[in-house]
Amino acid sequence: MSNTISIVEIDAASKVLKLLGDKTRLAMMAMLSEDECCVCEFVELFQMSQPSISQHIRKLKDIGLVYEKRKGQWIFYRVNKKHEAYPLVESLLAHIPSQKARLVDLEQRGLRVSCCE
Repeated sequence: MSNTISIVEIDAASKVLKLLGDKTRLAMMAMLSEDECCVCEFVELFQMSQPSISQHIRKLKDIGLVYEKRKGQWIFYRVNKKHEAYPLVESLLAHIPSQKARLVDLEQRGLRVSCCE
């Protein structure tokens, strides 16, 4: 985390905080800050339907907090660290537990990325 404080306009901050007020999206952002993920991994992690997960991702993508990267026919998502509100998001994520263990567990169960290949 940088030592420089970045100012985010009230409207932008409000949109970001409203989106991250949802437990699923907050956990997704925490995971995406650790590593890229595909929808199938989120489906397994959250035990939710693919359309529900895609809806959450779309909301984060619509305001630019995450972006997608294609690898073959699969789409992986990452945090957009260039987003104007990223310093706010980064600061917020510093106050919640790391979600890395959930990703490691998924990998140990053989469900990281391989479920898409």
